[in-house]
Amino acid sequence: MGFAQFSRGRSRLALAVLVCFLFISLSCAARLTASSRQKLDVQKHLNRLNKPAVKSIKSPDGDIIDCVHISQQPAFDHPYLKDHKIQMRPNYHPEGLFQGNKVAEKSKEKPNTQLWHVNGRCPEDTIPVRRTKKDDILRASSVKRYGRKKEKTIPKSADPDLANESGHQHAIAYVNGDKYFGAKATINVWEPKIQQPNEFSLSQLWILGGSFGEDLNSIEAGWQVSPDLYGDNNTRLFTYWTSDAYQATGCYNLLCSGFIQINSEIAMGASISPVSSYRTSQYDISILVWKDPKEGHWWMQFGNDYVLGYWPSFLFSYLADSASMIEWGGEVVNSQSDGRHTSTQMGSGRFPEEGFGKSSYFRNIQVVDSSNNLKAPKGLGTFTEQSNCYDVQTGSNGDWGHYFYYGGPGRNGNCP
Repeated sequence: MGFAQFSRGRSRLALAVLVCFLFISLSCAARLTASSRQKLDVQKHLNRLNKPAVKSIKSPDGDIIDCVHISQQPAFDHPYLKDHKIQMRPNYHPEGLFQGNKVAEKSKEKPNTQLWHVNGRCPEDTIPVRRTKKDDILRASSVKRYGRKKEKTIPKSADPDLANESGHQHAIAYVNGDKYFGAKATINVWEPKIQQPNEFSLSQLWILGGSFGEDLNSIEAGWQVSPDLYGDNNTRLFTYWTSDAYQATGCYNLLCSGFIQINSEIAMGASISPVSSYRTSQYDISILVWKDPKEGHWWMQFGNDYVLGYWPSFLFSYLADSASMIEWGGEVVNSQSDGRHTSTQMGSGRFPEEGFGKSSYFRNIQVVDSSNNLKAPKGLGTFTEQSNCYDVQTGSNGDWGHYFYYGGPGRNGNCP
């Protein structure tokens, strides 16, 4: 090989090394830029969600509850709510609210509160907001998806195959075929075991309008255990809303603008305490959601004493008028991570036939009619995708009105 050829060879090698170095540098720079951008996005989102606090309370479960001035809450980030005058109380409560509310002798009447109350309360003119941490957002698939349901969740599909495809399973009671203006239930509270961090178990009521296509309107409230959302296995009070079948609108609790809270006592997304134990003490919570006949907003009440706030009617299309279906019951995510059905529990993790003290229940289930009266549901149906995994059984009596037991262990000998 001549000297010229040798020089050219070395030059090409040097050029290749340089190109390689530049490529690696650009690749590293791109990775660094992406990482920096994510950090920046997470920080911006935290700043948006965590409003300045008048006072902060450390809960025994590690949560920080910020007492945020009522006018500074996340709802007012919504462009349509910039000049909104907060309605501090509903114009009307449903008629018959405190009738038919007898508690069976065997059920505990001890009030259910939230864990953070142990260390303090928020002052008047503030609302309690569970502080979002960086890790909460990093557990989500993206900053944009944080606080939203990951996939379409279909409470009762006309097409059971579609419902199974979504990975969500239910054991519910429901009514449809009329116009509904609210729903109420007293819900037994448990702490179900979750197999995978990306799964959840919840018990709630659904107020639904539209079809189960891309235009579904839904208001939801109840309790849930969701390691992905909260970073632990605590049972927490939650709400959800959507006006487009969980695609781009709505979120859990106060994690987007929408729900306007007026109450200083109860924090959305905070732990409920105490919870029920097998064959011993049973605890439940009462939830009422109804449409104010005057303003048209959908209000939520927790227990007999706490009117929490409202979803403004403009958030919705179908629900701006009325609901066409009400559902009550349980839902879990079945990710089948090891190719088998999840062992995530629904309710207490026991089947309905085990009854009080063992199986989880909904009691005093009611709907609000067009005259703003609370009524027993007519033509109550039930639905579950796989009754050998999770099941539901309805009944009625003088103490509990219309009720049902529901739930199950998930994977078992009959549910492989």
